[in-house]
Amino acid sequence: MKSLDAVRTAVVAVGQTEHGRRLDASMAELAREAIDRALDSKGLTLEDIDAVVAGNMEMFEGIYLVDQLFVGALGALGKPLYKLNTGGTVGASTALACYHLVASGRHERVLGVGFQKQSDGSTQAAITTVGDPVWERAVMAGAIGNFASMASTYIAESGVTPEQAAKVAVLARRNACLNPYAHLRMPDITVEEVLESEMLAYPIHRLDMCPSSDGAAAIVMASEDVAGEIADQPAWVHAVATVHDQQYMGDSPKRLAVMRSLRGAAAKAYSIAGIDYPLRQLDVAEVYEPASYALLAMCENLGFCAMGDGGRLIDDGVITMEGQLPVNPSGGVLATNPVGATAMIRVVEAASQVMGLAGEHQIPDVKLALATGYGGNAWTDIIILGRQRPRR
Repeated sequence: MKSLDAVRTAVVAVGQTEHGRRLDASMAELAREAIDRALDSKGLTLEDIDAVVAGNMEMFEGIYLVDQLFVGALGALGKPLYKLNTGGTVGASTALACYHLVASGRHERVLGVGFQKQSDGSTQAAITTVGDPVWERAVMAGAIGNFASMASTYIAESGVTPEQAAKVAVLARRNACLNPYAHLRMPDITVEEVLESEMLAYPIHRLDMCPSSDGAAAIVMASEDVAGEIADQPAWVHAVATVHDQQYMGDSPKRLAVMRSLRGAAAKAYSIAGIDYPLRQLDVAEVYEPASYALLAMCENLGFCAMGDGGRLIDDGVITMEGQLPVNPSGGVLATNPVGATAMIRVVEAASQVMGLAGEHQIPDVKLALATGYGGNAWTDIIILGRQRPRR
């Protein structure tokens, strides 16, 4: 499979807020904070931007038409403004939209920003409303219930243990200690503490699950004609892929840990980027993992190991900062989750690794990085970024 887009494209600037319970800023101010940091990092201004793409899970805070309400804060006055609302993938979908707008030749420099202020709303309640009002809504249990169902079948099918999942939770919160933007930085967290934390929905403990965060993240995507003028080391887009699956939970495969959209998107992205052995060819991965069990299952579905071997990746240290393929050195979603920005953070972090800008959690000599966005059990975005320009 070959990409149909003509213009080689790169991430040239990134920015994000400090994430957590941000009572000091409105949602619009958080978005602008990330935008300003991205632009300022490369000496850009809003006059340099041709178009803006905004990603936000509308109605989580009871606000509709955020693009209209926040047009000034988004820097989109007098410019094309595109809005996306694609569930958990929205930040990654925003980044992919920026890519397509540049790669198609329509715009030369596009700003993308994902933002959310969960402290102003109720994510669990909002997610429940997405279920079909006749067939599913009465039994919807939000993200926690969905991932508990997945984890239960995953345990039965793969033999993964609660202790292995708890190791993932510990790894995420300790990695986050090296990331000044992360929400949950817990240097002393232990496996025992995770296993003794409150049970939310079997087998998911409170510390197995991601937090509710406020925050925003932004990128600037540019064409090859100007990318080198803006950034000394752009993060070149080697592949993008989006795959949607069913929406009705009742139509999910019996093996919920077999994530068909993730497997399909990975296959497409790997084909475009020429990746046959991701564990060996990728240098770092930022994976959208809302729960500890989910990360192990997602690593399997991404082809980092055989199906059923996810527990081995954490036991053998394969996905640690020092391992063969570091996964979520930023701390991942388990450490930071401002929904509209969460998948954009994955792209920002992957780009930062390629550009050598990740600070204390920088992985040495990153040539190729992967980022994912995952929504419900039904849709996936993937972007692969590299140090070298991709071949046409």
